[in-house]
Amino acid sequence: MHAAPGSKVLIADDNAVDRQVLSAIVKRAGYEVIPAEDGIEAVDKYHNEAPDMVLLDALMPGKDGFEVAREIKASDRDDFVPIIFLTSLTEAQDLARCVESGGDDFLSKPYNKVILQAKLSAMDRMRTMHSTMQLQRDEIQRHHLQLLADQEAAKAVFDTVTHVDALDVHFIRHMLSPLALFNGDVLMVAQNPANNVYVMLGDFTGHGLAAAVGALPLSDVFYGMTRKGFALNEVVRECNRKLCSVLPAGYFCCASALYIDFSRKTLEYWNGGLPSVYLRRQGEEKIRALTSQNLPLGILQPDKFCDDTQVFEVETGDRVILATDGVIEARSTSGEYFGADRLEEIVANSPIDLVFDNVKNSVYEFMTEEDRDDDLTLVEVKVVEPGEISDLVDKSLDEPGPTTWKLEYELSGKSLKEFNPLPLLQHVLMEAPYLRKKSTQIYTILAEMYSNALEHGVLGLDSALKNSAEGFAKYYAARAQALENVNGHVRFKLEVPTDTTHLLISATDSGAGFDYERYARSVVAARSGDQSNKGYHGRGLALLWELCEQVNFDAPGNCVHVILDWAKEDD
Repeated sequence: MHAAPGSKVLIADDNAVDRQVLSAIVKRAGYEVIPAEDGIEAVDKYHNEAPDMVLLDALMPGKDGFEVAREIKASDRDDFVPIIFLTSLTEAQDLARCVESGGDDFLSKPYNKVILQAKLSAMDRMRTMHSTMQLQRDEIQRHHLQLLADQEAAKAVFDTVTHVDALDVHFIRHMLSPLALFNGDVLMVAQNPANNVYVMLGDFTGHGLAAAVGALPLSDVFYGMTRKGFALNEVVRECNRKLCSVLPAGYFCCASALYIDFSRKTLEYWNGGLPSVYLRRQGEEKIRALTSQNLPLGILQPDKFCDDTQVFEVETGDRVILATDGVIEARSTSGEYFGADRLEEIVANSPIDLVFDNVKNSVYEFMTEEDRDDDLTLVEVKVVEPGEISDLVDKSLDEPGPTTWKLEYELSGKSLKEFNPLPLLQHVLMEAPYLRKKSTQIYTILAEMYSNALEHGVLGLDSALKNSAEGFAKYYAARAQALENVNGHVRFKLEVPTDTTHLLISATDSGAGFDYERYARSVVAARSGDQSNKGYHGRGLALLWELCEQVNFDAPGNCVHVILDWAKEDD
């Protein structure tokens, strides 16, 4: 094998005869020779001439070969420069010293021409292989940098699509700690037109980009439906349908979903496969664990999927804690898991204002970063007063719209169980741009009127059941049972009369009605400061009086009419 054209070999030997003999052999092998008489000259010529290989005498004056080898190997040249020691040493310890100081091989004196040429050829092959590996490394590095740039761009799009900026609200605290650039955990927060809040925490199979891709169709469904005011069970059901249609086999999303109605002070939840959601009440150490009762999203086909939710009473200051598996499966150096019991104990025993901080700090103190094998997400939602929620609904008035119109819409029979008319009605009303500035009030009015017409009118439920926490559970259980065999109708009439700034809304149900005159007297008493009735029922109708210019009932009480002045400025 002949040397590559232009290959140079530095020969450092203080013996002139040996240096000439070596030079002749090396030149005949096709290499250019760079001679050096001692170690100092060898180091200088190495830096100035940049040889491809070095033949180095072990014992030289000034700097011996061992010191020269160390300096060469410590230089900043990135390519591989083989060093072959030339030595008369024969002891194993001395030969080992040649290798330890940076030598790649050694040649014993007197020199054998055949062996020397073979060693030069072998080192040349190693140098060529190293050069090829460097080129491949540089290519890989370029691809890696391009991949990182692509991922950063994709991450920016991902964060925009999943509305990461919506997490920056004062009543929600969160910790998102992905194992890779992309997070297999997804946290989404949205408001409906009434400014009530939806929260969904999801944990996709695996982590990184493959897991995060599923968040895109999930967020598209979640934000699209919540901004229109769909019920929580409808949102969850559609999320499951979407993931079933797009995720490959073996992929799914464990998820917890919440809907907090700040006006009614209720918490509705659905949990499919995530650790328990904890409800910590203000002034109480006892907590309620809202356990998973469903399979994750994306496993069951729509006809087998269960979207049943549960509803609980909450009060201002209460906290709701959500976490993914990464929190309870965090491991210590000994392999012990953080565990659900430890999490529950911290949530229950911490001062309520420190629950989030204590859980977060405990998890990081417990685990080691080296042993992490999953994304970590922790969320705390604080129940606040309705007035503390920022309004994110677009109320642009720049577009034209109908100025005089009326609409009637009726829902009956089985449709009362299967269809929620509020998003449709809200969508129709928002086609009139002048109503958008009142979108929150309008949605709240529609929701209260429909809830009362359906639950108390058609289904005949007694709202007095909601006077206690236990009554809440009984009330919603009775509601679910009554909807199974529902029979009746609810009719809405919406109108903006000519030359007015009024929106007229009427809701009529097929029920027997109620003592609306007694109700009107209780509203007057409440407004005058009489707080004798502090129950949780009846708050919905009272809210209509606060939002509307007028509230009137037709006998026997199964038809209510309200007037909202959309031009009137809010107080």
